[in-house]
Amino acid sequence: MKKELWEKAVGFHGHECPGLAIGVRACEVAMEKMGIGCAEDEEIVCITENDACGVDAIQSLLGCSIGKGNLIYRGTGKQAFSFFNRKNGEKLRLYFKGVSHTDDRQEKQKFILEGPIDEVFDFSVPKFDLPEQARIFTSIECQCCKEKAPEHKIHLQGGKVVCEDCFNPYNRGW
Repeated sequence: MKKELWEKAVGFHGHECPGLAIGVRACEVAMEKMGIGCAEDEEIVCITENDACGVDAIQSLLGCSIGKGNLIYRGTGKQAFSFFNRKNGEKLRLYFKGVSHTDDRQEKQKFILEGPIDEVFDFSVPKFDLPEQARIFTSIECQCCKEKAPEHKIHLQGGKVVCEDCFNPYNRGW
């Protein structure tokens, strides 16, 4: 593990923890295996399956962010990260296996950062495709609350244009 990567991620996250270590090690592996660095735009995309501490490492070390459109949250709850390189089409999914040989927090963190990579992660190809690049949408005013939302988040209900918050979905239990 490169000490400078760890220090940069800790500075962004605010403290050391095993969860951050998962993200740092995932970044380090992605950088090494895919030959990538910090993204300037959307050339590197990460789809994270969790919203835990490790995602801060993805943001700080790989330059992936929700605002830039190259960090996408897919809420499976799994400690898994899929990385995509838009320039060459390469993709890699890392799944954290967990640490079962100790309950000590510091030992877990050390193992995640320094243990044999094949004992820390399972490697596979993501089962989903690279998402399209971020788009800019026209903002539409909701006829109920008068707040604007992007056109792809607007609904037609009772003859009115309404936002997600004002929309009352029709559901009969299917």
